[in-house]
Amino acid sequence: MSRIGKKPVALPSGVSAAVSGQSIEVKGPKGAKSFTATDDVTLTVVDDTVVVEPRGKSKRARQQWGMSRTMVANLVTGVTGGFKKELEIQGVGYRAQMQGNTLKLNLGYSHEVTMEAPEGVTITAPKPTEIVVEGTDSQAVGEVAAKIRDWRRPEPYKGKGIRYKGEFIFRKEGKKK
Repeated sequence: MSRIGKKPVALPSGVSAAVSGQSIEVKGPKGAKSFTATDDVTLTVVDDTVVVEPRGKSKRARQQWGMSRTMVANLVTGVTGGFKKELEIQGVGYRAQMQGNTLKLNLGYSHEVTMEAPEGVTITAPKPTEIVVEGTDSQAVGEVAAKIRDWRRPEPYKGKGIRYKGEFIFRKEGKKK
């Protein structure tokens, strides 16, 4: 039994869900999002909740049960509050700035790194050492944040690089004489 799949997804006030076949569309204050489930699960809207149930007892049906419920919960969260990832930059001379829709990073390379914000994701740099990635799609926000972090991952000796806010970097001791 999936512990996650058993829980119904509550729809807060101002959010509506419509099921047609295997797809569900959720509308809220921040827009509309949709998800198409596999044939292994059944989606139903009961009162102000969305219930996901497996269609059989196969292993694949049980796998899709929990995953589909989580995807529906992410749709509801995305159209109500949205998703947010915060990144910190550490290192002498490392900084970020936004110019229009383009993020410009100085990360110790001989050139400046530029990155366009994709559709549906907003990137802001409130301080030169902070980057905030926001959007309604959990997967897109996480992917953009991971791509930014990949430009200069935090290294274990001095701790320089781009890290998620609150991320712990295991520090190593340098060479000894």
